[in-house]
Amino acid sequence: MKGMYVAVIHPRENGNGYECRVPDFPGCITSGATLEEACDMIEDAANFWACDIETDGRDMPGKTAYADVAHEPGDIVQMIRVDTETYRRVNDNRAVRKNVSIPAWMAAQADRRGINCSQVLQEALRARLA
Repeated sequence: MKGMYVAVIHPRENGNGYECRVPDFPGCITSGATLEEACDMIEDAANFWACDIETDGRDMPGKTAYADVAHEPGDIVQMIRVDTETYRRVNDNRAVRKNVSIPAWMAAQADRRGINCSQVLQEALRARLA
């Protein structure tokens, strides 16, 4: 899923950092010590939140128009990119066991040549999915 969503970045009253939220993603909140860190953190949190929704098989919420997002004076309202496919490629590198079948002669040849079948499969899938 790819899309643009609105984020609200609120400077803390004591001047010590920022609180961030994506109004369309309930509970998607984070913070950052600097404005740059806050922007990075809210984009990361939004992508993680969206991946969680996808994994659970739930529908993504609708998008509130930029002009309609409630915010306080002094807040920074900006668009952020949500791209769950790219986010997963960068952040979800857990190993998952898959049972695959290959002909016996192929398995024997691979073993004799010291070929790592898992590595070959990963390389082939990366090329196919690119």
